[in-house]
Amino acid sequence: MSQTVDRALSILPLLAEGPADLGRVADHLGVHKSTALRLLRTLHEHGFVYRQSDQHYRLGARLIALAQEAMENLDVREIAHPHLVRLNETCGHTVHLAVHEDDEVLYIDKVESRYPVRMYSRIGKPVAITVAAVAKLLLADLPESERRAVAEKLDYPLYTARSTPGADAFLKELAKVREQGWATDLGGHEESINCVAAPVRDAGGRVVAAMSVSAPNVVVTADELLTLLPLVRRTADAISGEYSGRTPVQSPVPAPAHSPVPPSAQPPAHQPDKERS
Repeated sequence: MSQTVDRALSILPLLAEGPADLGRVADHLGVHKSTALRLLRTLHEHGFVYRQSDQHYRLGARLIALAQEAMENLDVREIAHPHLVRLNETCGHTVHLAVHEDDEVLYIDKVESRYPVRMYSRIGKPVAITVAAVAKLLLADLPESERRAVAEKLDYPLYTARSTPGADAFLKELAKVREQGWATDLGGHEESINCVAAPVRDAGGRVVAAMSVSAPNVVVTADELLTLLPLVRRTADAISGEYSGRTPVQSPVPAPAHSPVPPSAQPPAHQPDKERS
């Protein structure tokens, strides 16, 4: 029975590549056509496979509907949160998770920094879309025509001298982010705040969320924060793997016994919070 189930399930990835006739399915499984036909008939009865008029088989609507339902019921925040906590325990800095909804990029989770100087950001609050690293990742994943349409209707506030000045510069930055697969905000929203971010992808490779590590430069410099990029990307990859079902749950960032930031880089406890939007 287990061999029968295994063979039946092996048909689905083949048909995901495109319609196939009975002979190709049989060859793929290494079985006689009669065996392949029995498997296809069973899958067809359950709606997982559909037989076309040309006698080729393709994935059925029932399978696609089940996949869509499963994706809609996935909560990326619930999946990501333990990974964000482990990353925060490792580096000590503020960790955010954001999504793109209704023309805005919103924070949906946050793990606070362990340092006295913290960033004022709230779950559910929109980010500064033209400069935030998480926003760049989410918008960079849009098709080119959509990216251009979004860029051309945005306003471009000059928060600092490093803020994105206009649509052309923004599109150029998005193209760069799309190619390299990560993003930064190095003083673009506030001169004293730096951020590195990486994408969370679904099974099809689409960016469904973006996560980031941010810190004031009184705690770590921009260059020091950039050294955390491999760690941030590994964490994002782990979340992506669990979200898409490609890999088992695992932590790529075991928490160290001590802070990776030297005591000399830690600000005094009496300093006020930094504003962050």
